Amino acid sequence: MPKQVDHEGRRRRIAEAVCLLVDEHGLEGVTLRDVATRAEVSMGAVQRCFRTKEEMLLSALTHIGERVAERVRSRLAAGPAQSAASELGLVAGEVALLREEHRAEARIWLAFVAGAAVNPALAASLRGSYAALEELMVRLVDEAAGGAVTARTEARTLLALADGLTAHVLVGHRTVAEAEEILHAHLAGLWERCRPAG
Repeated sequence: MPKQVDHEGRRRRIAEAVCLLVDEHGLEGVTLRDVATRAEVSMGAVQRCFRTKEEMLLSALTHIGERVAERVRSRLAAGPAQSAASELGLVAGEVALLREEHRAEARIWLAFVAGAAVNPALAASLRGSYAALEELMVRLVDEAAGGAVTARTEARTLLALADGLTAHVLVGHRTVAEAEEILHAHLAGLWERCRPAG
């Protein structure tokens, strides 16, 4: 009986190997040979999963985005009684990748952002990820603010702030504590603007 191959599992393993290599060497440092070695598969197996390096990188980018999205979904599901305001803070905190255990993801994400500046396929994938995050934030702002602010504008601002804080912490311009304080202050200001006057 021929051996059954878990193609989806293999693709995930290769995507994870690509992510590890991007973290260590950047996008340019990812080679087919190194990916095969890190994923513990043959070079032929990598080539059967991905026709080009770009396909492999796109899969890894999707993999990182899915990890963050799954963490957000898990945290939201763990506290179903939370308000939309607290859920928005939780989502923004996860997207900012500020915690030490997410530092590698932050480095990988920013390597892809830098690569997207010159790679249209990576840019298109990132635009899709950002659009999905923006829609989630729009919904949460709208629920929490009840129309007191322009949800789209606030969501865009918050997403840009979270993304910027990722970079600031990563390069050492801000500490994690400072970044968290900035994020909390922004959210507190948002909810203050939502309060009825008087």
